[in-house]
Amino acid sequence: MSQTNSMNRSSTFHYVILLIVIVVAGVSQGLLLPLLSIFLEQMGVSSSMNGLNAAALYVGSFAMTLVAERTLGMLGFKKLVSFGLVLVLGSVLLFPLVPNIIFWFILRLLVGIGDSAVHYSAQLWVLLVTPEDKRGRNISIYGMSYGLGFSLGPLGIPLLKLGNSVPFLILAVIVLLALLLVLIKLPDLKPEKMDAQQRPAGRFRRSYALAWYALIPALLYGYMESGINSNFPVYGLRVGLSEQQIAFLLPFIGVGGLALQLPLGMLSDRFGRKRILIICGILGGLAFALVPAAGTSTAGILMLLMLAGGMIGSFFSLGLAYAADILPKLLLPAANVIASFHFNIGSIAGPNIGGTLMQYGWNGGMFVVLGAGFIAFGLLGTIVRKRPKSESVL
Repeated sequence: MSQTNSMNRSSTFHYVILLIVIVVAGVSQGLLLPLLSIFLEQMGVSSSMNGLNAAALYVGSFAMTLVAERTLGMLGFKKLVSFGLVLVLGSVLLFPLVPNIIFWFILRLLVGIGDSAVHYSAQLWVLLVTPEDKRGRNISIYGMSYGLGFSLGPLGIPLLKLGNSVPFLILAVIVLLALLLVLIKLPDLKPEKMDAQQRPAGRFRRSYALAWYALIPALLYGYMESGINSNFPVYGLRVGLSEQQIAFLLPFIGVGGLALQLPLGMLSDRFGRKRILIICGILGGLAFALVPAAGTSTAGILMLLMLAGGMIGSFFSLGLAYAADILPKLLLPAANVIASFHFNIGSIAGPNIGGTLMQYGWNGGMFVVLGAGFIAFGLLGTIVRKRPKSESVL
């Protein structure tokens, strides 16, 4: 019994370390996206080009997704997480040294590769070790950890008053501390190996066929996260908000997600993942679509972003949990790759679509299109029926 308790404590400790790492990954993206967008806007770069540059992070993340499953099998969880953190650390230190749009594009590619390596490892670990009756809660805690970091990230923007390099240096120290924690405290584990006969044939096709609706939230969440954090600073400056207002308002998307992520996860355990996703999609979409109507009212924008964030903040984690409910365990690694793939596609599209809409004079279009996407997802869910269990077997 004492040995079992010791193993449980060790597992919990490792889980906490991974959650800390996810917080740091969230801080890096939450700070770099708006910070670099502000710099490029001040340099006179067009909003469409600004969005394209921001999308580089997710191009790198997309590239990592293509090799993530095999790379994790070769390196193991600890080495892949460490590799990702090293890439992020090196890139963050180089950003302020060469303020050049092409150089920043390359660095953002590297940050995307690093963040994707960290996320893929942590997501799969949580899915594989969590029992079904606690999956909604535990995956929500994972999502809350990332949301916490993402919300804290924009708070580094006021550090620009101390110098343009200061936010990057503070972020580099945070990433370094996380890297040391991983290297010293995490065990060097690898996922179970499957030979050719054990590995399901056509696993990606089967995952799509069985859980395509559960995998759409990753696409929408990526579109929202990158689009808001890349385009909102530009949107805010163009409609008359100050840098201080922008830095103040951006975290409230994450604050809303933090407040409701765990309750929504627990509700999904009780009432079903799909039902919660439908409700959250419609309410969150309406909140986003109404942001332009708030004008420059700090209170109005704050309330709408907080409501939208609360509804949408659970989308990625609940979508993964829903997919895990539907799919056989052997298909979970493939579904995790697809979810990461969808997230990156959405993340690449978000800054570019929003930037292009603003480039052609429709500043509020980024919120209207975003809201419409979530509402459409919710409405689609009301007509999609769950497959019978006989159709869900391999």
